[in-house]
Amino acid sequence: MRDSKSEKSPFISGQPAPVTLNPSWESKLPPHDSSNGKGSVAGSAIAKLGRLEPKDKFLIVFFIFMLHGLGTLMPWNMFITAKSYFEDFKFGANNTVPTEINYRTNFMQNMGFASQIPNVLFNWLNIFVNFGGDLTSRIVYSIIIEMVILLVTIVLAMLDSSEWPGTFFWITMVCIVLLNICNGIYQNTIYGIVASLPIKYTGAVVLGSNICGCFTTLMSILCALIFDSKRTAAIYYFVTAILVLLLCFDSYFALPLNKFFRHYESISRSSEKKTDSKQQLNVPYWAIFKKASPQLFNIFFTFFVSLSVFPAIQSSVHRSDPDFIVSDNYYVLITCFLTFNVCAMLGSLTTSWIQWPGPRFLWVPVVLRVVFIPLFVFCNYAPPDTIRSLAVYIDNDWIYWGIGILMAYSSGYLSSLGMMYAPQTVHTKYQTTAGMYAAAMLITGIFSGVMFSYLGPWFVV
Repeated sequence: MRDSKSEKSPFISGQPAPVTLNPSWESKLPPHDSSNGKGSVAGSAIAKLGRLEPKDKFLIVFFIFMLHGLGTLMPWNMFITAKSYFEDFKFGANNTVPTEINYRTNFMQNMGFASQIPNVLFNWLNIFVNFGGDLTSRIVYSIIIEMVILLVTIVLAMLDSSEWPGTFFWITMVCIVLLNICNGIYQNTIYGIVASLPIKYTGAVVLGSNICGCFTTLMSILCALIFDSKRTAAIYYFVTAILVLLLCFDSYFALPLNKFFRHYESISRSSEKKTDSKQQLNVPYWAIFKKASPQLFNIFFTFFVSLSVFPAIQSSVHRSDPDFIVSDNYYVLITCFLTFNVCAMLGSLTTSWIQWPGPRFLWVPVVLRVVFIPLFVFCNYAPPDTIRSLAVYIDNDWIYWGIGILMAYSSGYLSSLGMMYAPQTVHTKYQTTAGMYAAAMLITGIFSGVMFSYLGPWFVV
C-alpha cells in the first residue's frame, strides 16, 4: 500500500517529477527494485528490469509520441498556415466597414506574439508549478480546452464578420492566447514524459512536430482545391485539427497499457525512490539548467533563426520570374509552408539514423545558420503595404527555393539533435526536468524569433 505522502504532487512537495500517468495504473507496473547496487542510482533497477526488457512492438509507443508531437504544434501551424484566410478573406476587400486600424498589416507578427507569450510563460511555469494536477490531468484538460477553442474558431469562420473586423480580430487574438496557454502546458508535459524513454522517442516527438506543419499545409492546399469558398475551406480545415487532437486524447490513455512504456516508467520511478531523503527535498533546477545549458542554447538558437524568417519574412517573398514553375496562387503555400514543413520533417527523421555532430560540437552548425536571416532579406521580400527600397540581390526563384530547403532541413535536423541530447546530459532521475527545460527553450526560441521578425520590414524600407 502506498504512503499517503507519495500521493502528493511532486511539484508541490519539491520532489523530482515522476513520469506517472495515473495512480490506478501503478498496480500494472513491474515491482521496484529495493536493492542498493553500485554505480548510478537507477543501476540496480535497470539491471533487474533490463533482463526482461520488453520491445516496442510495431513501434506503437514511438508512433503515439510522434502523434503527440503533431498535436502539440497543431494549433500554431493551423493558424499560421491559414494566412490567406485571415489576411485576404477576413481582413481583405471583404470588409465593408472602414477602420482606422489596418488589421491585415503585421497580422502574422501579431498572431505570433499572441501565440508565443502565453506559450513561453506557461512552458516555463509548468516546470516549477503544478498546473492542473498530475501529468495526466494537465494533458487531458489541455487537449479538451484546445478543442473547445477550435470550435469557437469554426463558428467565427461561419459568421460574416465583414461589418465588425475589429471585434473578429480581438476575439481571434483571445482564442489564440487561450489556445497557447493550454498548448504550453501540453507540450512541456509531453517532453517531460518522453525524456525517461530511449533517446529516439524524444526524436519521435520532434518528428511529429515537423510532420504537423507538413500536414496542415497539405490540408490547406486540399481545402483550397476542393472548396471554392474560403469560408467553407476554413471550416473543414479547422475541423481536421479537432480530429487530430481527439486521436491524441485517445492514444494517451493507451500508453499505460503498453509493457514497453511501463518498463521505462518503472525505471524512472525506481531511480527517484533510491534518492536519499535530503536529495528529495528540492529539485536542483539551477544545477540541471547549467548542466544541460549547451544543448538548451542549441535548441533555442536553432528555433530563433528559423522563426526569424519563417513564416513572417519567407511568406512575403514574391515570385521574381513570371514563368516560374509554381504559379502565384500557390507560390507561398509551396515554396514557403510546404517546403519548410516537409524538409524540416525529413531533417528530423534523419536523426533516427544519423546523429552527427555529437553534443560537444553541435553548436557550430547551429550558430552558422544565422546567415539565413540576411539571405532571405536579400530575396524578393516585400512585406504587405510596404514599399521596398533595398535592392533585391537574389532574384532567382530556384536559388530562393534552395535556400528555403536548406534552412528548413537544417532546422529539423539540428533541433531534433538538441532535443535528443538535452535529457542525456543529466542524471536519470532529473531527465524529466531536463526534458521540460528543452521544451521551454524550444518555445522561447520560437517566441524570440517571432519578435525579431517584426524588424523584417525595417530591413528593406
